This record gives sequence, structure tokens and C-alpha cells, in this order.
Amino acid sequence: MNADTKVLATPLPKTRARALDYLDLMKPELTGLSVLTALCGFYLGSGGTFQTLLFLHTALGTLLVGGGAGALNQFIERRFDALMRRTEHRPLPSGRLFPAEAALFGAILSAAGIAELAIFVNLLTGFLAFLTWSSYLFLYTPLKRMTAFSTIIGGIPGALPPVMGWTAVRQGLTAEAWVLFAILFCWQMPHFFSLAWMYRRDYARAGFKILSVHDNDGTRTGRRILLFSLLLLPVSAAPAFINLTGPSSLYFALLLGGPFLFYAVRLLHQAGLRLPESQLLVNRYARRMFYTSLVYLPILMLVLSIDKLR
Repeated sequence: MNADTKVLATPLPKTRARALDYLDLMKPELTGLSVLTALCGFYLGSGGTFQTLLFLHTALGTLLVGGGAGALNQFIERRFDALMRRTEHRPLPSGRLFPAEAALFGAILSAAGIAELAIFVNLLTGFLAFLTWSSYLFLYTPLKRMTAFSTIIGGIPGALPPVMGWTAVRQGLTAEAWVLFAILFCWQMPHFFSLAWMYRRDYARAGFKILSVHDNDGTRTGRRILLFSLLLLPVSAAPAFINLTGPSSLYFALLLGGPFLFYAVRLLHQAGLRLPESQLLVNRYARRMFYTSLVYLPILMLVLSIDKLR
């Protein structure tokens, strides 16, 4: 059975589970992180009376744009998802939803989200939402099958949500917005490179040309994980130095960055040994790095918000 056949092989269910399939199309974990970081940017940018209605419009718009982009991404990559064990059970590869309805769902959410932000927040935030959406779908998504540099490109839309939150309330791009961008950008690299190493065979099977696919022992992947783990330390500490937050966030940022550095160093060390048993340890440290990254970001956003200077 080829990938095209597999996409439509299973008959569509006629139960309420379809609602969960539509939710799955929105990539709720990724979209949830986008909303979280956007709202953190909004809160950090707020001063004086908190604008609750504007906050809710920002949350809703970011949710719709993120969910729409996730659905359209799955529509575009449905045949490649069918070739990977990690994604073959998604609604489109498994045949639980038709491609046309997923595309329509994604398009409606995307248009509604961009309009929500442009009309009810401000034009700059709406433009940033469109930039995030378009670069994710039309740069990062196709580039994954062309070059390993796609990961860096993909870091741009992934790092824009906190900037959107900041511009929603400040209506302009400032140094603080770019610091938030840098934090998300640097965080994404260890997060994604560790995930890419864990599923490198899946990515190779689907024809993606990401770094880990052509990295036999993990050395090149490990170097990039270590590089961005090191960069994450100063950029996560930067809010305290630009008087966006107090000194507590500085200490917590350095503390949270410790596990990143530890796993990055251990991963690269084991990869450099190039021994059969070392590969098991490289896999182990990559997995720990990935799960550490999932905990790191929400905690850091919470710490920055609590330690905000009023």
C-alpha cells in the first residue's frame, strides 16, 4: 500500500471522536505553547491597568492562528506523515478525516485568527501573526525536505508569539520584544534537535533532510544542542539586565539552564566516543533533553511573569 492509498484507506468514523480529530489537527501541544508565550509577552508588556478584553482577544487570535497553521501543516504533509511511525496515526494519514475538510478547517481558523488580531488587537500584531503563519507553512514546511538549515528557519515563526503578545499591548517592537524572541529561538533548538535525533529514522523514512538524518553518531546534532544551550543562558538572563524583571528571574534562569547544559555535554561526549554502547547513551540523553525542554519553557515563562518589574 503506498502513502496516497494509506491516506484514504480507513473509512471516516461517525462518532463524536471526530471532534477530537479536529482538535488533533490543531496540534494542541504546540499551539498551547504558542498561546502561553504570547500571553507571557502580553503580561510582561502591560503597565498600569490590565487590559482584560485585549488580553482575551490576543489569546483567542493566537489560538486560532496556531491551530489553523497546525491543521494546514498536517494537510500539506499528510503523505509524509503516513510514512512515519510517530505520525501515521494522525487524522489524515489514518483516514479518519478527508484532506479537503482538514484544509478548509485550517483555512477558516487561520483567516479568523489573523482577522481577530488585526481588527481587535492592532494591525502590527495581525501582521506578525500572518508572518508567523506564512513562514511556518511556506518556508519551514517545504524546506524540511530540502535542507538541514530548515530548523533555523523554523525557529523564526516559533519565536514570534511572545513578540505578538508584546506588540498587542505596546503596539511597537522594542528591545524587550527581541529579548523574548531570542529566548524562544534558542530554546527551540535543543528542543527540536533532541526530538529529531530520537526520531531520525522516521524522518529519514519520510525523506526529510534534517540534520540528524545525516548524522551517524550524533556529533553534529550534539554540537548544535550544546551551542544553543549555552546561548540560552545569557538570553534567558537578559530580562533582568534590561529591567524587564527583577533579579530573581536571573537566578532561576541560570538554575533552569543547568540541566540543559548537563545533558548537552553528556550527549556530545558520548557521541564523540563513537562506541556501540555510546549510542544508547546518546539516545538516552537526547530523550532527557527533550523532556527537560518541555518543563523548562512553562516554568521560565511563569518565573518571568512573577518577577516582572511594575
